[in-house]
Amino acid sequence: MSLVEVEKAALALNEKDRERLAALLMETLPPPGTDVSDEEVLQRDADLESGRAEEISHEEFVRRVEHERRR
Repeated sequence: MSLVEVEKAALALNEKDRERLAALLMETLPPPGTDVSDEEVLQRDADLESGRAEEISHEEFVRRVEHERRR
């Protein structure tokens, strides 16, 4: 079965079954943010402390991402 066939079959499911399928699939993925090393976290913290990076709010982050996606 191809991915396109799986997508079509999944989208044909009722809402409750789609929710169950989505939850099952999400359980097979690694948690978000697990690909960031301790070294990178320390470097980002040092960048903030030194002023090389600016801290922004979540709302500002979302605004910037949405802006970039529209480009």
